[in-house]
Amino acid sequence: MSTKQALSALIRSLRHEADGVLSVELVPGPGAHFPGFEAGAHVDVHLPNGLVRSYSLSNSSADIDRYVLGILEDRQSRGGSKYIHANFRCGMAVAIDAPRNNFRLDENAASSILIAGGIGITPILSMYRRLIQLGRPVKLVYCARSRKQAGFVEHLLEMGGDVLLHFDDEHDGAPIDLPALLERESKDVHAYCCGPEVMLRAFEEASGLAGIANVHVERFAADPEIRRTDGNSYVVELSKSGKTLGVEAGKTLLQTLLDANVYVDHSCEEGVCGSCETRVLSGIPDHRDSVLSAAERAANKKIMVCVSGCKSGKLILDL
Repeated sequence: MSTKQALSALIRSLRHEADGVLSVELVPGPGAHFPGFEAGAHVDVHLPNGLVRSYSLSNSSADIDRYVLGILEDRQSRGGSKYIHANFRCGMAVAIDAPRNNFRLDENAASSILIAGGIGITPILSMYRRLIQLGRPVKLVYCARSRKQAGFVEHLLEMGGDVLLHFDDEHDGAPIDLPALLERESKDVHAYCCGPEVMLRAFEEASGLAGIANVHVERFAADPEIRRTDGNSYVVELSKSGKTLGVEAGKTLLQTLLDANVYVDHSCEEGVCGSCETRVLSGIPDHRDSVLSAAERAANKKIMVCVSGCKSGKLILDL
């Protein structure tokens, strides 16, 4: 169970958005309210089968007491999206955590380009809505293998603006040319991308070639090049509980904490959702997550305990 106070939510509507893509509209339970959120945020959904999964909010951050999730039935599902597609029904009650945001939008940027691949459109759509509402210069690029696999296209076309749709099967199977696309942008543009790993890597490389410094990515799965911690053993001291634990080589810090009956909120266990973020009081973490920025890693003030380890032999955590 979570140490956070879960929100009571009801499924008000379910909508088929594209092949394998379902949108889920949530509203508060009787007498309850939802906290507001910022574009790019996600919520953790507590499923009746015991799993906790994170899904991005696609609706307008100006909406009151309404969250809309976009959920792809993943062929590699570990039981989350498959359960939702098979079992969610209108009127069903679910528990969710308050929104968190690891993919923040700079609302004051001189210009922005938002690039989405597949189900990566969910946070990008909310960002686009927000920038359109603010009257900020923004371009949206939405890529998918085919038009029938692209969810939320109707919503984009209704909003209008500078939208480019690219479907591989309408271009002889070729993906969009990201280097050429980004080369045309100003160097001070804020560039955002959410999608499959192959697209994120191409985006980061193309941004570097174009000299764009303000680059933001959101990953739905762990970066395969950032391995889970499997380094040396170390000691972790917990300042609040007074416990001192030994973390064995090859064992995650999260599992060590749970085995010692020290509960930490967690969901993805891949270092992408931010649920397990914990304050570091002393020591040098071995960061293996895909959430913290380079500056946050260098500061060594927080750690994602599900995947990260220790470089200094000892960590003192605010637990």
